[in-house]
Amino acid sequence: MAYEIDVLIAYADADNHSTDSNRGWVEDFRKFLELMLVQVLGSKTNILLKSEHDSIAGANLEKAVVLVPVLSPAFIESGECLDTLEDFFKTLGQDDPIRVFKVLKRPLSLSEQPTKLRELLGYELFNMNIDTGEVTDYTNFFTAEAERDFWMKMVDLAYDVHESLMAVKYKDKRSDVKSIYSRRSIYLAETGHDLVIQKNIIKRELQRHGYRVLPDHTLPADANALSNIVTKEIEECSFSIHLVGSSYGEIPEGSDQSVVDIQNQIATEKSGRLQNKAEFTRLIWISPYLDHASEKQLAFIESIKRDMSSSEGAEILQTPLEDFKNIVRGELIEGGMEKHLISRTGTMDNDTTSVYILHDKVDQQDVKSIKSYLEKAGYNVLTPMFEGELLELRRHHIENLREFNVAIIYQSRVNDQWVRMKTLDLLKAPGFGRKKPIEGKAIISTKQTKLKSDIYENSDITLIQSTEKKVVNDQLKSFLEDLNVTS
Repeated sequence: MAYEIDVLIAYADADNHSTDSNRGWVEDFRKFLELMLVQVLGSKTNILLKSEHDSIAGANLEKAVVLVPVLSPAFIESGECLDTLEDFFKTLGQDDPIRVFKVLKRPLSLSEQPTKLRELLGYELFNMNIDTGEVTDYTNFFTAEAERDFWMKMVDLAYDVHESLMAVKYKDKRSDVKSIYSRRSIYLAETGHDLVIQKNIIKRELQRHGYRVLPDHTLPADANALSNIVTKEIEECSFSIHLVGSSYGEIPEGSDQSVVDIQNQIATEKSGRLQNKAEFTRLIWISPYLDHASEKQLAFIESIKRDMSSSEGAEILQTPLEDFKNIVRGELIEGGMEKHLISRTGTMDNDTTSVYILHDKVDQQDVKSIKSYLEKAGYNVLTPMFEGELLELRRHHIENLREFNVAIIYQSRVNDQWVRMKTLDLLKAPGFGRKKPIEGKAIISTKQTKLKSDIYENSDITLIQSTEKKVVNDQLKSFLEDLNVTS
């Protein structure tokens, strides 16, 4: 199958209302998703919009890899939108990976959603006031509020779409290419409601380091169906992570055990069957703060600690959650897929300050003078890679984010949104397992038009803006001297 469309966004016309950017909301969403996917994939994606009245025939739908329906009451009431959804599902093969990602622009209960979308994970892109229940849109994707509440959901969506694009595009390639994307699978168990956010943070970090994280869908509400699905997916995994907090969790129909309990039991059974325990490892984290736990939850936790069969092949930890995350990094990231990257780090001169220059391929020539200046001053200069397999390019970028002391975002020909996306990467750098503080961040822009300085005021980033080479070098020297970092 020759795919021509990476992502097709289907929406109701009523949802594409104007925003602060003077574009429609869905158009802004498309632009932001495109920027996110560039960061994840390392290349531009072909994203098309399809409103309810656009005539895209079924044959054209077959050329789209991923469908992103923007769900709202207007979408549900639109026969054309629902027809697009049905037509796309008809193009999917039985063994296809997940290729539909539902975005909720407005709150919709599962019963209000189309049947085929109910089991899929949703990405809530609306703002709800907890006190009043009022629901509003983000009309500016680059505000501090949007960065805090909206960007992380978009990061989730971008990484999940990336997984689907890679699985589909490389499915029929020769075996040596496929092996690049054959990654270890990890079962990250569903949690009680009190740990959902923390579970998602761990999920994002694992995905960024190349792991496939299951389950990647909503688990069934029926106990038998749930057990079958969990058993199948745990069998695909070599590692499982279970977070146990104060909440006992949802109890599926036909059972008196919670989903948290059932998943732990199935993982225990798999571990018990294996002669070589190294084939399947389990980490169980129990919150040290259980003041509000129910009697049933406390009994469940005690059974985990007491019953040797439930802890077979498992490491049980009752530590602060941040300590547990560090253990996960050690077990899976530093001890697993990223080991070859860390081995290189071990040979690096720790006394030399590393400066990571984040620049785009179109600025390779323009940035040479900055790179030369830093190298002559004795700094270890890190730069992005632009040639090679996409996953390797991403790994190289992650390694640089782990290792730099000082970061410089360079802008010559790229637009301001590209710069904003790179500042997002720096904000996320601690999540890649850094073991040292970031000593300084700067943006060097040699464009005629100035960046809006107020956007970066709260990001602790120094702006160096000039078209004159000498002025840039003098301000860069002053920036490094003020940091008191030595080459």
